[in-house]
Amino acid sequence: MDQSISVIFFIAAIFVFGAILYAVVSLTRRGPTTLDVEKYRTRWMTIEQQLKRDESMTYHMTVLNADTLLDQALKDKGIAGETMGERMKQMQPKWSNANNVWTAHKLRNQIAHEPDVTLSYDSARRALLSFKQALKDIGAI
Repeated sequence: MDQSISVIFFIAAIFVFGAILYAVVSLTRRGPTTLDVEKYRTRWMTIEQQLKRDESMTYHMTVLNADTLLDQALKDKGIAGETMGERMKQMQPKWSNANNVWTAHKLRNQIAHEPDVTLSYDSARRALLSFKQALKDIGAI
């Protein structure tokens, strides 16, 4: 009789331990999360307002800021990847126009890494529209 009670307690302990382990793993696993839409909308509106047709330096700044915002949204969403490029590859099927997002990101890379990049208002505006659509596609704005 004592041995059967010990076996029952042992089996119960295994089930309890398994349930606790399952709960810990489930709660700590990082998966896609819901983004703070209001935070991203506010930041996005600030970026859009910074673009001024008669101030060419705003062209560079807004593209850089928009790219940074998209990268932050991808990280906050829990998208895996060491670099933004890796995170973008993960999201490519979700974007309504992945080519436009890649073009905008490549423009950002040119601005960041090449001296004397000349940027027109229209190209900056196109890049912003691409980043905006990508942010919409992932549920950030």
